[in-house]
Amino acid sequence: MHVAGMTGKTVLVTGATSGIGEATARALAADGAQVLVHGRNRAKGATVVEKIKTGNPGAAVEFVEADFAELASVRALAAEVLKRTPRLDVLINNAGGTYAKRELTADGFEMTFGTNHLAHFLLTNLLLDRIKASAPARIVNVSSAGHRLGRIDFDDLQGAHGYSFVQAYGQSKLANILFTRALARRLEGTSVTANALHPGAVRTGLGMNNTGPMTIIIKLGQGFILPPDKGAKTSIYLASSPEVERVTGAYFANCKEVKPSAAALDDAVAERLWRVSAELTALKG
Repeated sequence: MHVAGMTGKTVLVTGATSGIGEATARALAADGAQVLVHGRNRAKGATVVEKIKTGNPGAAVEFVEADFAELASVRALAAEVLKRTPRLDVLINNAGGTYAKRELTADGFEMTFGTNHLAHFLLTNLLLDRIKASAPARIVNVSSAGHRLGRIDFDDLQGAHGYSFVQAYGQSKLANILFTRALARRLEGTSVTANALHPGAVRTGLGMNNTGPMTIIIKLGQGFILPPDKGAKTSIYLASSPEVERVTGAYFANCKEVKPSAAALDDAVAERLWRVSAELTALKG
């Protein structure tokens, strides 16, 4: 897929050492963007950077490391990005996971909610001043059609009173859209847009950290779903296309704006989630 006008732009892609994130980073680097490839494994990151550079000689690609299961690591990532680059034109919040059994992050949050939502909420806010200073700029949040299976359970955000990996994943992906809408409202008048997307059913490593029936189901489905380069199309489109340069607060699938669930359009819930997320991440300001 050809992407337009990325020369001279700096892009950070989270979860970019495999799957959709890697395909997104590769495409944007091929079109001239300076790309920061985020991952939690330095050796894997170095391999991906080298692979992208081999396919695109002269590509400006660097690896940045952080474990999204630890908010201190997210803060260190933000500091590193601010140190490395004077501008940030596009932030693509792509990293994500799903967990068959309830696990906790280093900060005591349920792993799905912590890594899929809270880490990106914190990272985005810590980078927001730099993104605003780089305007026109874009923030792209990778959600999922799975958001339709979730609800924001403020009485049990951490799944402590009955864990379901379907609800946990659905809640985190719903949170991605609600965060996008609340962020877009806060960015009005800044020439920074924020949009969310469903990439399609994509063949990635998502869920492969699990064992048991869930892994079997995921593996059986691999032959019927999109390869990562196809799944990355909407992320690339939202990051680069002039067609959406003024579109914000929207949800896309297959490079088209679509309507998310009714729960994803509840702005009162979005604002409450923002306040709770800011408290949980100790976000100042």
